[in-house]
Amino acid sequence: MQYMLDTHTLLWFLEGNPTLSKEARNIIEETGSRKYVSIASIWEIAIKVSLEKLKLAKSLEDFLFDLSQSNITILPIKLSHTLRLSKLDFFHRDPFDRLIIAQSIEENYEVLTRDSNFSSYDIVIRW
Repeated sequence: MQYMLDTHTLLWFLEGNPTLSKEARNIIEETGSRKYVSIASIWEIAIKVSLEKLKLAKSLEDFLFDLSQSNITILPIKLSHTLRLSKLDFFHRDPFDRLIIAQSIEENYEVLTRDSNFSSYDIVIRW
């Protein structure tokens, strides 16, 4: 199986937040599946940290180092993702989430998210 982590899922996993569901944690820690996080999530985190809208438990550098040592692959933005994004209905308005949704549809990944707005799209959500 292949999974895309939503931004909050990545944050909660790397920071050990108990809000992360047991199912999501088990999937991320499972060695037999592939896990991805969009570069858009990293971009979103960096923006929110710089605007002081997000306070990480560690520095952004340490957070990114922890990510690099995990079994989670950073997914770049491909042209096919932007084309898919241009065709998405506007059920969800957040631009970062819309890109994550488009990437998940295009790559056929299940999404690990608690965000109920994702369920309006043709993707499998796990939480």
